[in-house]
Amino acid sequence: MNIQELIETASAQNASDVHLVYGIPPKYRLDGQLVNIKDEILTDEMCEDYARTLAGSAYEDISYKGELDLARTIAGERVRINLFRQQGHISAALRILSNKIPELESLGLPPIVAQFPTWQKGIILVTGETGSGKSTTLAAILDQINHTRQEHIITLEDPVEYIYQPDRCIINQREIGKDTESYSDGLRAALREDPDIILIGEMRDLSTIETAMTAAETGHLVFATLHTNTAADAIDRIVGVFPADRQPQIRLQLSTCLKAVLSQQLLVKKGGHGRVAACEAMVVTAAIRNLICEGKTPQMLSSMLSGAAEGSITMDNFLVKLLKDRKISQETALEACSDKAYLKKYTY
Repeated sequence: MNIQELIETASAQNASDVHLVYGIPPKYRLDGQLVNIKDEILTDEMCEDYARTLAGSAYEDISYKGELDLARTIAGERVRINLFRQQGHISAALRILSNKIPELESLGLPPIVAQFPTWQKGIILVTGETGSGKSTTLAAILDQINHTRQEHIITLEDPVEYIYQPDRCIINQREIGKDTESYSDGLRAALREDPDIILIGEMRDLSTIETAMTAAETGHLVFATLHTNTAADAIDRIVGVFPADRQPQIRLQLSTCLKAVLSQQLLVKKGGHGRVAACEAMVVTAAIRNLICEGKTPQMLSSMLSGAAEGSITMDNFLVKLLKDRKISQETALEACSDKAYLKKYTY
């Protein structure tokens, strides 16, 4: 099978990823599980041919970098590509991206998320593991802004995933390594490009985090992602990037500009077909603002419980809702929760 046929087959099955690895058959990820696309074992030559086709003129970069990130349209599908060398062979991990940005209300997120596209300034974080749906959520939020507001949106992505069709907004999408050297450089430049809204694909380093907070404080709406599993972990991750002597000042700064944290994971639906988002939403209230300042992140969970009226919801309570709606099994809920004793009280 050529690369077009592999992508067509995976897409027809609604697979999320394709893996090409020497010595085993090509596989795709379907509902979170890896499945053989065909039984033919991939040879070294086949893997190299796939890599050359995928990388094109950038293929030689792999020889000295060891890996390569890019995005292509293959068989009519937008594909995020990572090529990398391992044990003398080349492997490929391909993420099939949806061509259509979903409607925000179709994602099953907490109700407070519907308000995110109306907010004018501050930082909104979307967190979760790789493959938890962060990019899809952010694309849906930005596309709603695109259709409802007249703003200038700048995205910094590695690589660009969803392609927006400008409607009421101006949208500039910049790819790290191609359009700008780094997130930090791109973000500093963005502040001179008259943006209203900035999307940062990932807040990785001190400089990027610092500039993002400055942008939020100066009246911009900033969306960013982090690889953390809970809202409290996101706070600790940001603060922990800075030297100890600067952390009190960063906590104060973050408490004034952070508006909300949405943490996501994708779970297998009851019955085993398809996946559903499970979320934790933390809206920054006065109580949570104080906890950020004081470094009392373990107490945020109780503040989120008492802040339900403002839109906050804990992951465990969201899992209970999914159980009640019969969207996931209790086994799945117990694997995803933080308090198993709490979840065991609920069976539907």
